[in-house]
Amino acid sequence: MSIGEIGLVPNDTFVPKIEVAKQWWVLIPLAIMIAAISSHVLWFINFVHVFGGILWTGTDLFMGFMIGPIMRRITIQARREIILRLMPKMLFYMPLLSIVTTTAGWYMAEWLGFFSLPFPYAWWLISALSIVAILTVQGLGILLPTNLKIYFEMRKEKPDGQKIQRLMKTYVKVVAIQGLMQVGIIVVMSRFATGI
Repeated sequence: MSIGEIGLVPNDTFVPKIEVAKQWWVLIPLAIMIAAISSHVLWFINFVHVFGGILWTGTDLFMGFMIGPIMRRITIQARREIILRLMPKMLFYMPLLSIVTTTAGWYMAEWLGFFSLPFPYAWWLISALSIVAILTVQGLGILLPTNLKIYFEMRKEKPDGQKIQRLMKTYVKVVAIQGLMQVGIIVVMSRFATGI
């Protein structure tokens, strides 16, 4: 039985709305990142970059390899309730982590002189930038729109269950790929951290 067949009617008290005004918390990590950049203190920018990367990678791996398989095995009603609460938060949380992590990483690389590395060492930097570019394109071009499509479909009086399953399958696959790519970038970052 699909979601569309059971005709779930959204309850406005149950369905959280996407409200930008209630996402004030995104200003805290952004303010910390700006403070780290303004301070020109290496350990501070490194902390922001590493902590943001841990949260970003950890969330992608958790979503792709833990939540994804669980979502496929729970009831339609439970899946709907989770998605309607999770997606509005993820719309702000994941872009925030990617912005903070990559911006802090860029400044740290600049301060440490990584942009002037000679070849063949520069290939490590090119690898890191290439992975970040792919992660950004996937995040903004696939995950964000998919997130919104799933959320708005679930809010309908009669959601299309097959459409949601297709979208969720794509979402979970891309999140899992992102998690694996982030493991790859951790390998590159470990190389930088231990000396090229």
